[in-house]
Amino acid sequence: MSSIELMEHSKRETGHPRLGVGAVITNDHDQILLVLRNRNPEKGMWSIPGGKVDPYEQLEHCVIREIKEEVNLEIAVKGLLCTAETIRPENEEHWVSVIYETTVVGGEAKNMEEGGAIGDLKWFSLNELPSNLACFTLPAIESIISRKHSASS
Repeated sequence: MSSIELMEHSKRETGHPRLGVGAVITNDHDQILLVLRNRNPEKGMWSIPGGKVDPYEQLEHCVIREIKEEVNLEIAVKGLLCTAETIRPENEEHWVSVIYETTVVGGEAKNMEEGGAIGDLKWFSLNELPSNLACFTLPAIESIISRKHSASS
């Protein structure tokens, strides 16, 4: 194994699940923000924004930090929406993600990672979502749609 392969292998922290966070961010028009993944895995797929939890970082602090870093928004966490588990044996990856329902309280949506992890970002209404959604985004979308249907019943 080359030194580069060894570094990549160690970055994956194999042998145990990694912890991530995600945010379903809604705006005043009842739309949610999705980002177009510009890197593998799932390059070219639309995803809710989120990222990896740092050691000793509280989950809610992490989701607020990740959203500011990735899309320049200040958010308020409304509550826990769901969890998502993504297992990719071929990449030796196992992620458990805690997904929050959030709302914008400041900033303007902007791709802070142009040329990096994010190719584009866009607001979508729930009835006009793209068909190419990333794995960890699906439980979030299902949960938010279910929650909205329950609230309207």
